[in-house]
Amino acid sequence: MASARSHLPIVYVNLVPVRTDSTGAVTHLGLLLAPDSNGAFRHNLISGRVLFHERVRDAILRHAEKDLGPMSLPSIPAAINPFGVFEYFPTPDISGLWDERQHAIALAYVLPVSGDCQPSQQALDLAWLPVSDLTSVFLEREMPNGQHRVVLAALHEVGICL
Repeated sequence: MASARSHLPIVYVNLVPVRTDSTGAVTHLGLLLAPDSNGAFRHNLISGRVLFHERVRDAILRHAEKDLGPMSLPSIPAAINPFGVFEYFPTPDISGLWDERQHAIALAYVLPVSGDCQPSQQALDLAWLPVSDLTSVFLEREMPNGQHRVVLAALHEVGICL
């Protein structure tokens, strides 16, 4: 894997779980709370690789179930067009998104969730943040490696501008 990461971009999915009200308006955003490489706890996207010979739809479901739990009941749309494609580079100065291990291409999806979420053991908690309380400054401060850019784009996709 290290050899591939040093020579090829790796395909990922970034998932932004949301809860909606009865009208379909997004009310809450779900972010995992997990330790970063320095041991500080930060809010993170649900994210992971698309495996060789795996459909993107299957990767979305696999990562949603792994990180949110099998009873989260995510709504995966029939057409799996991402709301955005984001590039992570080994340094932050190219796109503002970075992953020191690799160059990665992430297909990003807003993922409505209606069931009971139980985060994986790798994450300490799943925080459902009220959208009305969010600010771009909070997201930038609380999310590692420029991931707040993906969240802001996801919120914009559902009609919320911070």
